[in-house]
Amino acid sequence: MSIAPLPVRADSAPGAPADPPGKRSRRPRRSGAGRQLHGGRITYAVLGVVTVISLFPLVWTAIAASRNNTRLAETPPPFWFGGNLLKNLEIAWTDANMGSALLNTVVVAGTVSIGTVLFSTLAGFAFAKLRFRFKNALLLLVIGTMMVPPQLSVVPLYMMVAKLSWSDQLQAVILPTLVTAFGVFFMRQYLLQALPTEIIEAARVDGANSLRVLWHVVFPAARPAMAVLGMLTFVQSWNDFFWPIIALTQNGSPTVQVALTGLGRGYIPDQSVIMAGALLGTLPLLIAFVVFGKQIVGGIMQGAVKG
Repeated sequence: MSIAPLPVRADSAPGAPADPPGKRSRRPRRSGAGRQLHGGRITYAVLGVVTVISLFPLVWTAIAASRNNTRLAETPPPFWFGGNLLKNLEIAWTDANMGSALLNTVVVAGTVSIGTVLFSTLAGFAFAKLRFRFKNALLLLVIGTMMVPPQLSVVPLYMMVAKLSWSDQLQAVILPTLVTAFGVFFMRQYLLQALPTEIIEAARVDGANSLRVLWHVVFPAARPAMAVLGMLTFVQSWNDFFWPIIALTQNGSPTVQVALTGLGRGYIPDQSVIMAGALLGTLPLLIAFVVFGKQIVGGIMQGAVKG
């Protein structure tokens, strides 16, 4: 009579270390691919506290926009919503001409973001992978411009804008910020790691010209960093106030930040209307993050894996 062999466990295979007698095996079970890691209670508690602190300014803005000026001046201040939100939003929308200001800001922020991403990617690729004379000196010069305070360039920049008759026009805000030294340096550092030189050389051997290399090799490899740079540039351009308040006026083609300066004027500024205007200027950014948040986070994570 033949006896069938007993199945051998993986942990009792020849060569595997045996557990001490009477001691339960503590080897971790192998989990399938894609298993998510979960944090402990302390991690979730810390994240919850940070989330509440981060959302408090936005919630307080909405609460203040739903009250009146008298209630905001009382002590303690209100900590819940009132009934004047729609009224204050309507006043802010009308007084600040918010519709035109939002359209101007979308044009400015969108154009600046596209230009910065495109030109910074081209310059970053050149500094990262191409060979030309004085490359290191030019890179140091670009990085050195980041150390110059932007306030020093206001007077000559305004003189140039006035000479070109661009005062109170959107191109006066768009053109000076179409490319940034930070964007060039950021894309250069990313392409150094994410784009192997062998791929570019293989594309050259296959007969690809410079435009095809850029379109089919450089841009796909730089897409995660381009998404991050575009997001940062859009937010910065949307919230920019210093140069637009100099180059634009409230009665011409103002951006959102310039238009908000006309709210609440008077002997006693109406803080509730000002908060309502600030809420109107913040909502488009929140909507953009809600709609494109998954793509933005995916681009950041993809860049982290590639880097």
